[in-house]
Amino acid sequence: MALMKTSNPALGENTFRDLSSAQYGGVIDEASRMTLNGTVNKTGILLLCAMATAAWTWHTFLQSRDAADVMPFMLVGGIGGFIVALVTIFKKEWSPVTAPIYALLEGLVLGGLSALLELRYPGIAMQAVGLTFGTLFVLLLAYRSGLIRVTQKFRLGVIAATGGIMVFYLLEMLLNIFHIHAFTSINGSGFIGIGFSLIVVAVAALNLVLDFDFIEQGVQYGAPKYMEWYGAFGIIVTLVWLYLEILILLSKLRSRN
Repeated sequence: MALMKTSNPALGENTFRDLSSAQYGGVIDEASRMTLNGTVNKTGILLLCAMATAAWTWHTFLQSRDAADVMPFMLVGGIGGFIVALVTIFKKEWSPVTAPIYALLEGLVLGGLSALLELRYPGIAMQAVGLTFGTLFVLLLAYRSGLIRVTQKFRLGVIAATGGIMVFYLLEMLLNIFHIHAFTSINGSGFIGIGFSLIVVAVAALNLVLDFDFIEQGVQYGAPKYMEWYGAFGIIVTLVWLYLEILILLSKLRSRN
């Protein structure tokens, strides 16, 4: 069976290669194997963790309406989440502990950013949440029904598009350090900026399909039980990206009114 690739860095090409039951010198009993239902349940737990801390930073900001009250938490969440994500990727067996920590830290960022934008564009946070979960369920249904098939061309196309977007963001970050703002039209609310955001949202959403397919491969490989947490972590990484991109898109659209 060929191992499926995904552009999600948390679910890289070699994630399950050495984790099949055959590589453990014997047969792993059924209760010790990764299952699809177990991964879904773990994903739900991580979502609750992220929502809990997001609600806390949201409430903290709305009480004072002062960005200074939530910026330290957002900074801790952003830097801490990045570090914990790297630890989880390289130490997958730690994911039952690190995945919930990552979700809690990312919730600090999402809650603070959502509250800041909510103050400027009332209703934007709920719209972004609805669109994110709506996209998740629609794509999951399309994948499970076979409406969307993960072919090699599909996979390579999404991987290439995701890589291009990441390179662009990295380049923009480096230029900003030197106070060079070369992409004002892309970051603006004009047709170019909105078009770019639509493309990025679409690519982020399609990464969910690759994640579904990759996790299914992990189940078929008979990966160990802790990989349920790791698979759920991978889904959360994509959902965080998708939600942030939807927030950006909606803020661009709302700024035109």
